[in-house]
Formats: sequence, C-alpha cells, structure tokens
Amino acid sequence: MGVSDVPPVHLVRDYPPGTASAKAARGEWVRVRRGAYTDAAPDLGDHATADRHAFARTVAAYRVLAGVVLSHTSAAQVWGLPLLRAPDRVHVFAPWAGSRGAARDVVRHMGRLDAGDVTEVAGFRATSAERTVVDCVLSLDPAGGLVVADGALARGVDLGGLLDRLARLGPVRGVRRARAVLAVADAGAESPGESVARLALLRLGLPAPVTQVHVETDDGDRWADMGWPQWRVIVEYDGRAKYATGGAALDVVLAEKRRQEAITEAGWTVLRLVGDDLRHPDRLRRRLARHLPPAAFATCPPDLHA
Repeated sequence: MGVSDVPPVHLVRDYPPGTASAKAARGEWVRVRRGAYTDAAPDLGDHATADRHAFARTVAAYRVLAGVVLSHTSAAQVWGLPLLRAPDRVHVFAPWAGSRGAARDVVRHMGRLDAGDVTEVAGFRATSAERTVVDCVLSLDPAGGLVVADGALARGVDLGGLLDRLARLGPVRGVRRARAVLAVADAGAESPGESVARLALLRLGLPAPVTQVHVETDDGDRWADMGWPQWRVIVEYDGRAKYATGGAALDVVLAEKRRQEAITEAGWTVLRLVGDDLRHPDRLRRRLARHLPPAAFATCPPDLHA
C-alpha cells in the first residue's frame, strides 16, 4: 500500500534565476505553491489534473519544511487513498506552531502522535494508514470521510484497528460523526462516486445496500455496484470515469447495455444514478419508492448528515 506515482516537483531555489518563469511561460511547468512547480500534464482531465497538482503541492511543502509528518488528507495522498476532493492545503504534524508569516497553504497540527502513528511510505514520513483514516473521518464531512474509509478497507486496512485507534483518541471533536462513518464503511465500493451514492441511500433511511452484488444471468455471472438482494433491486452509479472516451466509447456503452439487459432478464430492477440524482434527495426517494417497500425507509443516523 502506498502511492506509486509521485508527481515531479521543481523548487525555484534549485534552478538558475528565470528558469521557472521561462518554463511556465512555455507551458512546461505549472505553479503549485510559492516557489514550487510541477510538470504540466494537459492530457489527464480536469479532476485528475487537480488531484495531481494538489499532490505536487504536498510534495513541495514537505521538501521545504523540516521535521514534519504528513497527516490527514496529505497523508492519504501518499498512502494512495481516494479523496472526494483535491485538498487545497497541506496537513502536517509539526513540533512547533507556525510563525505569523507561515505559508497559508500549510495546516500544522500539534496533537499527540503515538510511536506507532508515524511511519515512512513512498519516501515520506507520514501518519500510519490507520491514524490517517481516523484523522480524515474526524475532520472531513461524512461524504469525504466515507470515501477515505471505503478506500482504506478496500486496500486491506482493518476496520477493528480503525475503531480501536479512534477510541484511543478519547472524546475529540468529530468523534460521533467518525464512528457513524466507520459503521457504514464498506470495502466493496470501487470509486468515490459509489461511496457517495451509497451515503445518499443511507441518508434516505434505507438499510445499507450490499456492495458488489452477484447476479446469475443467462449471459453469465454479473456484478453490480450495490443493491438489496431481498428486493431484487440494484443501484448502479454512473460516473464519467465509468465510460471510455474516443473510439472505445461505443464498445463500452454497448457492453454495459447488454450487461444491464442480462440482469433485468434475470428478474432484477436496475436503477442508474448520476451525480445530479444525489443532489436531489426528495426526487431520489420518490424514484426509489416505486421499487422498494414502504417499510424499507426508516431514519438515518443524524451524524451521517453532519
């Protein structure tokens, strides 16, 4: 576990005067923070580019600061954990408070770190995987925290270890929300979009859907994002990354169409969700209510709405 692709970072101090501005003007470098640049990567797409620039900012700050330990979403980056949004600040544990003139894109945390909380990953000193996840679910909103927690479980981090590490922190701020998020975390989510879609269903008071639902069809075994086998209802989240672009797009769409036909022919209802559905919970509830029994809707734990 740990990221394998660390973006290159160029510190202005390491080059002759004028080098950085000249390369930026030619579109070869992109500024990620004061005195630091990374290679331009115009072919990644908006979201991936934002993620890479945010990671480059973390790398640049780490190289400038001395004696710090990457934490929170910055540690999640080096662990290769998914994040719902590209972080706009670098989080570190530091043995000193920042001075009045400290960089505004760095957040220094002064809390306690146990001996097992610090390790080295991908060449960086960072909080352990367990401590990183705990810090994220404590500090992020439920959606952001669930994306990190799901990703960590999928990569082999033990849920019991996360709950134990959270308990050892005591009554810290955000602990109730963190417990609620960990209680519904699931290793079966394969993307941040699936995690957020599952949270939207839970917020409607629905029971936790099974992830990676197995469906036997005449066309072979199929797997769906999530659903409720007891009601033979499946929910698929369609994010943009799910479909290829260019010449392969048609093949992907046709294969997905055939897959859904096989599942529906096996007697299942398939509901496809997109990001706009998640932003309109009342409309989503009405749509789901046409396929689920009224008793399926209960009350969502309030901390998942926080």
